[in-house]
Amino acid sequence: MSKNGYDFYLDKCLLPIPPQKLQIKINNANSTLTLINEGEINLLKTAKLTDIEFDCEIPQVKYPFSSYPDGFKPAEYFLEHFEKLKTEKKPFQFIVARSMPMGKALFSTNIKVTMESYTLTEKAGNFDVTVKIKLKQYRDFGTKTAKIKSENGKNNLSAQKGRAASTVSEVPPFIGCDVIVNGRLHGNSYGEAPGQMRTNYRGKINFINPDGSHPYHIITPDGLWQGWVTAESVKVVTV
Repeated sequence: MSKNGYDFYLDKCLLPIPPQKLQIKINNANSTLTLINEGEINLLKTAKLTDIEFDCEIPQVKYPFSSYPDGFKPAEYFLEHFEKLKTEKKPFQFIVARSMPMGKALFSTNIKVTMESYTLTEKAGNFDVTVKIKLKQYRDFGTKTAKIKSENGKNNLSAQKGRAASTVSEVPPFIGCDVIVNGRLHGNSYGEAPGQMRTNYRGKINFINPDGSHPYHIITPDGLWQGWVTAESVKVVTV
């Protein structure tokens, strides 16, 4: 977890300095009609895609308050990553993990998005780069075929409709995230006191010990403690 209590991930890439401000706009698709006898009514529809905006600082040197899980990376590393997210034309996962100074997990943001645009700003006398990033929610869609039988039992029509997909991500697990667990539970983060196995179990992470051989502690969706598991045993749920 970041020294500031926030971790921002753009497709598995942790921003070195959490943005000071995050704006998430849930857009409305409702419409209104005026009926002769009833007056104005509101037609409720599925919300439009969510817009996300924030400014992030990308330093050229390592500051005491910056975070680099795999060692210091220059600004060029992050700028190339942003460009890749834009030019590859593929959706990716945007995650914000929040926690109190004492380590208590707060709510998290985990949403599939696309890189709509980003703007670089540099100031004289400061070689750091400010990047204004605009993201837009991405909804998975696809088709499936349903065979409809007539009264004589023969197939006479194929119908298609959209469907949403549930997936898991390679984003590193964080406190408060939903995960799929496939592995054995243990009594502590060092692999002692092995317990029950879990197969395709959906739970949450409430503690992380990066120094342990079994660094992630699993709880049920209702908050009941389960046990510690290896890093290979968990995958972050994205949808």
